[in-house]
Order: sequence, then C-alpha cells, then structure tokens
Amino acid sequence: MNDEAAANVDRRPPTLVFVHGTNSSSALASGLITELNLRGHRSVAVDLPGHGGEAFFPRGYQAPQDLEALATEPSPLAKITIDDYVERVADVVRRARRHGPVILAGVDQGGVTVSRVGNAIPDLLDRVVYVAAYCCVDLPNMAAYLETPENSESLFPQLTAAMVADPAALGVSRLNWRSADPAVFQGVKAAVAGDFTDEGVSRLLNLLEPDETATIPMAEARGQAETWGRIPRTYVRFTLDRLVPPALQDRFINEADRLTPDNPTDVRSIAAPHFGPFDRPELVDIFAELAGR
Repeated sequence: MNDEAAANVDRRPPTLVFVHGTNSSSALASGLITELNLRGHRSVAVDLPGHGGEAFFPRGYQAPQDLEALATEPSPLAKITIDDYVERVADVVRRARRHGPVILAGVDQGGVTVSRVGNAIPDLLDRVVYVAAYCCVDLPNMAAYLETPENSESLFPQLTAAMVADPAALGVSRLNWRSADPAVFQGVKAAVAGDFTDEGVSRLLNLLEPDETATIPMAEARGQAETWGRIPRTYVRFTLDRLVPPALQDRFINEADRLTPDNPTDVRSIAAPHFGPFDRPELVDIFAELAGR
C-alpha cells in the first residue's frame, strides 16, 4: 500500500452487519452480537423482510394446532423476493457506513443476500464473511448446489419431515417446528444441532419461524468478479455441519478462489454443527479479530 492509499484508509472501528438464514431471524445471532458489543465492537443483526418483528405465524401454527389450516393458510411472505432482502440489508449497510467500515456476514441462506449486496454496493463493504453459508459462484443458485455431489451427505431431507405445505402452492416453505412428531425433533437435531442437548434443541425450535419465502433458493445468487470479487472475503467452515456439508463449503471456497485468484478467501474452521451456536467463543474470537484489523 502506497502512502496515498494508506492515508485514505478509514481507521474508524468497523460495524459488523449479520444476516440470518432461512426460517429464522436476528434472534439466532443475539448471543454473538452481545459478546462482540461487550468487547467494544460495533455489531448489529438484521431481520430480513417477513422475519423477526415482521414474522408471520399462521393461526393453525398456534396451540392447539390445526394442521389442515396450517397447510393452506396464505402467507404475506409469498410476495417477498430476494430484491427485498437486498434492499433491507443494503439500507443497513449504508447507514452503518456513515460511521466507518462495514463487515457484512451471513449464515446459511443468508449468504445469498451477502453476495447480492456485494454485487450491488461493493464500495461500501470492507469484508464479506460466510459462516457455513451458501456462496454461489459457478452455479446460479442454492437449488443447483443442492444437486451437487458435494451435497450428497447433507441431512436436509430430514428437515422436510417438518414441511406441512406445498411451497409451489403457498409461495413459502412452511415448516411446523412445533410438530409432535418425534421424527421432526430428531431430524432437526441431527441436521443442524449436532451435540445440542434435547433442551437446547427445544430452545432452537422456538427461535425458528414457520414461513420462508420459497423463491430464494431459485434466485440468481452468483457473486460477480468485477464487484463482489473485489471485496476481501472470509469463509468460516463448520466442520461438523450436516446441513451444508464441509465438502460443499469447500466447493464454495474453491470456486470463489478460481474466480478471484488475486483475492483468495481467508478460511477459518470451527468444529461446530450448523447452528453453532453462534456465540461460541471460537466464532466470537474470529469476528473480534476481523473487527480489530
């Protein structure tokens, strides 16, 4: 870096902006955000449209459940698109950028939004971070990667035991996390919760939301070399992940590095299942280090 470039570096503390994954909300990252804030770092978790404070809970989802109604009740999330997600996150990035650099991170499906925001406003991002997240490069969308050999060991099919409606008909993927079927509980535990206790799995289920926009997995999600590809990039591998298997995570890393050989991925690995939890010390340490650079 020459003297002129060094003089133009923004040395204010960065803000971490965290994007949640499918059927969830910012609540899943609350522990991570709290720990980073207690260490003196600026951080915020975004609720995507239709999630968190805007979440929709069908009447049939309440107790006692009405499974027939749950399978057919329309959802406002059916009208939400990836462009709405990008607009929400880009707005938060712009507001945070007034106060210093921005690190944009996403988990799981949140990686799609991270990449699309990176394509749209690369000059406002100082780093993008993928936490066991989809980082599409060669293939156009999440759905395409689900069919790859690297995804063959994913336990995603076990989560479909919780699905109670046809996504093509409702426009949302509706999962009944409150199901009394033991197969749903055990499927969630195996696919995303690893060595969580049963009590931990129960707490996780109560943080998850029934509806997710069905079009996101088919949305164009590739990072573009001339925009997204210019942003420094970190991938945090979860080596015990059985939803987004390590082999698929490695494929994302390798594809990104082939696209941008002069901007290789900073790779970290943590022995964690898909849902972490995200406040585990190793992950907090990684984000604290990135924020302190």
